[in-house]
Amino acid sequence: MEHQDTLSDSTAKTAEADWFRYQLKQQDSTTAARRGEFVTPHGTVQTPAFMPVGTQGTVKGLEIGMVRQTGAEMILGNTYHLSLRPGDDVVAELGGLHKFMGWDGPILTDSGGFQIFSLAQMRKITEKEAIFQSHIDGRKIHLSPERSIEIQENLGSDIAMVLDHVVELPNEPQVIREAMDRSIRWAERCQAAATRKDQAQFAIVQGGLDENMRVECAERLGALNFPGYAMGGLSVGEPPPEMYRILDATCPALPADKPRYLMGVGRPEDLLEGIRRGVDLFDCVMPTRNGRNALAFTDEGTVRLRNAKYQRDPSPLDSKSAPQVAGLSRAYLRHLFMAKEMLGPILLSLHNVAYYQRLMREARQAIEEGRFVAFYEEKMKGWASGS
Repeated sequence: MEHQDTLSDSTAKTAEADWFRYQLKQQDSTTAARRGEFVTPHGTVQTPAFMPVGTQGTVKGLEIGMVRQTGAEMILGNTYHLSLRPGDDVVAELGGLHKFMGWDGPILTDSGGFQIFSLAQMRKITEKEAIFQSHIDGRKIHLSPERSIEIQENLGSDIAMVLDHVVELPNEPQVIREAMDRSIRWAERCQAAATRKDQAQFAIVQGGLDENMRVECAERLGALNFPGYAMGGLSVGEPPPEMYRILDATCPALPADKPRYLMGVGRPEDLLEGIRRGVDLFDCVMPTRNGRNALAFTDEGTVRLRNAKYQRDPSPLDSKSAPQVAGLSRAYLRHLFMAKEMLGPILLSLHNVAYYQRLMREARQAIEEGRFVAFYEEKMKGWASGS
C-alpha cells in the first residue's frame, strides 16, 4: 500500500509539472524584459501578458466572445466577490467558473486579501483569519488561508493566489514587517490546504516600500517553491517611481524559472516599466473602468471623449482599434456618452482592453526582435505627447 501511495504521489507531481510550466524563450540584452510562455490546464499564456479583470465572473460590459476577440488569453476572477455572489458552492455545482462564465481559457483568481483591505468594513486580522463585514449586506465573514483556497478550488481556477495581509502605506516598519511575516505563514498554510493538482498557487511578496523586506520576503517565499510569484501591495497610491524602485529590488530576488506577476497594475506606462524590470503578468481594472467613463487609451495618450473638442471630430479613435470601433468617429463615440447610451461604455471598454492586448503583443515582438528599448522609448514619447 505504501508503495502504491508513493507511486500515486509521484504520478500526481508529474501531472502537476505537465499542467504548469514556464519557459523563458528570450531575454532582452539591455534590460530585464523577458519573453516567455506559461502552460496551464486551459491553455498556454504568451508572456508578457495582461489579464482583463472579471472580478464577479464578467469583464464589465463585455460579452465573453468580445474579450476573446481582443486577444486576451487569461482573465482574472475574485475569491471575495464570487464567494458572496453567487457563492462558490453555486459556481462549483454549475461546473466551475470556466463553464459558469463561458470562458475556456486560463483563469487566475485573486485570494480576496486586497478586497479585505480596500472594501471590507470593521475588519480584524488575527493570526488565524480575517474577520470582516460584507460590503453588500454587513454580515460577518471569516476568511482564513484555508477557506480562501477552498473557495478557489470550488471556483476551479487555474491559478489560485495565496491569502496575504495587505496594509496601508505609508505605515510603521513594524506593522509592515508583521504583515509580511504573516503573509509568509499564510502562504505556507495555503500550500498545505491545496487538494487540486490541476490548480497552481502563486505566492505574494509583501514588504511595503522597504527594499530589504521585499527581498527577504521574495527569498523566503522562493524557498517554498511555488509555481509562480506575485508582487502585491503596490500601486495603492505611492508615486510610480517608488513602485519602480521596489520592482528593481524585488524581481532579481524571485526565481528566474517562474512567472512573475505584478498585481493591480496599471497604466500603459506602468506595464512597460514592469516589463522592463522582468515582470511577466499584469492585471488592472483601468481599461474597463476608464472605458465606462469615456476615457480611451491610444498611442498618442489618453482621449477624454467628453471634451467638447471632439463634438465634430470625424477622425477614428485609433486606426488599429477593435473592429467594432475602428470605423466610428470620435464625434459619434462622444455622442453615445453625452446621450447616455449604454453602447458608449461597451465600445470604449472593448477598445481599451484590445489596446492593452495589442501593447502586450507588440512588447513580446519587440523583445523577440531585440528592439525592446527602442519600442519602449517610442511608446513613452507618444504617451507623453498627449492627445
